[in-house]
Amino acid sequence: MSLGQKVVQNLQGDRVIWTIVILFAALSVIAVYSSTNLLAYREKGGDTEFYLLKHGFFIAGGLLITYLCYLLPYQVFAKMARILMFITIPLLLYTLVFGVDVNNARRWITIPIISLTFQASDLAKLALVVYLARELAKRQDHIKEFQSSFLPILVPVVVVCILIAPANLSTALMLFCTSVLLMIVGRVKMQHILGLIGIGVLAFGVLFLVGMAFPELTRAGTWVSRVQEFMFDTDGGYQLQQSKIAIAKGGLFGEGPGNSIQRNFLPSPYADFIYAIIIEEYGLFGGAFLLGLYVILFVRSVRLVTLCEGAFGSLLTMGMSLLIVLQALANMAVSVHLVPVTGLTLPLISMGGTSLLFFSMSAGMILSVSRQVENQRIMPVPEPTPAAA
Repeated sequence: MSLGQKVVQNLQGDRVIWTIVILFAALSVIAVYSSTNLLAYREKGGDTEFYLLKHGFFIAGGLLITYLCYLLPYQVFAKMARILMFITIPLLLYTLVFGVDVNNARRWITIPIISLTFQASDLAKLALVVYLARELAKRQDHIKEFQSSFLPILVPVVVVCILIAPANLSTALMLFCTSVLLMIVGRVKMQHILGLIGIGVLAFGVLFLVGMAFPELTRAGTWVSRVQEFMFDTDGGYQLQQSKIAIAKGGLFGEGPGNSIQRNFLPSPYADFIYAIIIEEYGLFGGAFLLGLYVILFVRSVRLVTLCEGAFGSLLTMGMSLLIVLQALANMAVSVHLVPVTGLTLPLISMGGTSLLFFSMSAGMILSVSRQVENQRIMPVPEPTPAAA
């Protein structure tokens, strides 16, 4: 028996979630290979295998990270929460000031030794959710109090989202929504949550005004143009037009694997608009199947929340599932012209090194909780000791 077969046989935890993670990996390799055809000819002289091997390497690394996180007791992540936050905030500040400027946005840090680009917001999403889960769980006995419970939770959410927003508003909004939903699950007082939403709206208003006055500081002009395009242009801009053409061509059953035409016209068909390419090649059924996988992932995660005995495990599972599923829904909504264009990738599917690895870590954390929940359920309850005569 091979090592791989032994690993599969010994896997514990929610088998449905494991199956979904593996299906995501397989679908990602197929979709990225198909959608990078033009990129390979433009950047690599027609070497279509280059991006397949590169993405396959990251997929393998992502699965390894998922497995390693699954092996760890989920309580370990609570101990890492503050360390992750201490690393995240300086990285976000560094990115804001010294980050690599791509498309008028400073989102990337270049690691010179290995020539790897790193998006600090990917780490920030993971770090903030783990930190929130830890703090909410720790303060459950007095969660309704403002100064002792809500204030220590409020500050990191506001700081992290404000640092991300100037260059990547869509990620900041998605992370803010995830945080608010996690607070609702964590029984935070509704008045406090409404106050946080008010602070968020006020902070965005100030950021927008600053960006309009000093365009080099934020992407306020881009925000305005995308909202105007969404609201007043019924066909959408160039990206949405090409996306809708891809979806229309797909029909019910699609054009078949590798037969996409719109991959040659869509900007970032392997990242932001990969869902449109999937529908073009696999049709409405393929798109619905992928959407269904995310829905099942969320439903199974909610099941874990109800079974987990510890507050941190429940909140960690809910936070990570929200992080994955909300971004997936946002990405899909862009492709079908339900919301303005964003720069959000499709989790566990789109090409992108750091994004893929951190989402793999999120899946591993969910599976870590599921493993311990399963062990708790099958562990026999010890019989009571007979009373002494």
